[in-house]
Amino acid sequence: MKTFIFFCSFLLLFFLPFTEQDRYQQQREKMVKQHLASRGIDNQHVLKAMRNVERHKLVPPNMERFAYEDRPLPIGKGQTISQPFIVAYMTQTIDPRPGMKVLEIGTGSGYQAAVLAEIVDEVYTIETVESLAETAKKNLTQMGYDNIHFRVGDGFYGWEEHAPFDAIIVTAAPKEIPPRLAEQLKVGGKMVIPVGPTSATQELRLVEKQKNGELKVKNLMPVRFVPFTRRN
Repeated sequence: MKTFIFFCSFLLLFFLPFTEQDRYQQQREKMVKQHLASRGIDNQHVLKAMRNVERHKLVPPNMERFAYEDRPLPIGKGQTISQPFIVAYMTQTIDPRPGMKVLEIGTGSGYQAAVLAEIVDEVYTIETVESLAETAKKNLTQMGYDNIHFRVGDGFYGWEEHAPFDAIIVTAAPKEIPPRLAEQLKVGGKMVIPVGPTSATQELRLVEKQKNGELKVKNLMPVRFVPFTRRN
């Protein structure tokens, strides 16, 4: 009898991690079908990335049970992890594909960086809050991402030494488009950025650099993002 109980306990310990993994995978699949594909996200690279990225590993432990709901979640320091639909929408907007080099402003939890890293060759991400940057780097490294480059600094100035970028994603809202970011965008490149006051609804904009260097700006949708924080 004791041998039987021991054997059953061994089987439980062996299969428990797989059961939990399967549960999270099912939740991601449900998220993709109900909240992304049904709302116009049809880029297959993006849908695959959203299925793969383990969002529950990028939120505080007390938020894990909400990880695959389509809503932002607090991550500390007054910051949030963006809702999955917005992450997927912004990613799809830049038309990501292998071979690209993308700059992200506002690392936060690292979720957007992870989604990009599933698709493009190199991701450069800047965070102004050092503790958030350290946590994101630790988590993403443990998750196996080796094509994400981290920097603590003022995202307003971009990352000039690695410019130009094929695309830029900004995950916090400045009052206007930072000119240095526009300068670091390749000709033909795309930047998606929320713009507007923090006290009201902002506008998500698509910025495309033309051959003559001019910027073509298109309003996409009203959004609410945390403010674009500058370093002193």
